[in-house]
Amino acid sequence: MDLNLRKAIISNISDNDQQQLEATIVDAIQNGEEKMLPGLGVLFELIWKQSDQNEKKEMVNALQQGVQQAASS
Repeated sequence: MDLNLRKAIISNISDNDQQQLEATIVDAIQNGEEKMLPGLGVLFELIWKQSDQNEKKEMVNALQQGVQQAASS
């Protein structure tokens, strides 16, 4: 991913409060538009970098369960 895209996404949400950040995530997921995927990726990267090892393990477990569920649907 282009570093400029990361910076643009972060700049666009830098003043958002928790409710606005959550709304951004929910909207991106509910709309299911491909163009939203890079933004979600940047948000996930920020979350990952702020998480400790236990939180990362929980996220990977949740991801694995989600992938398995999506694959069986």
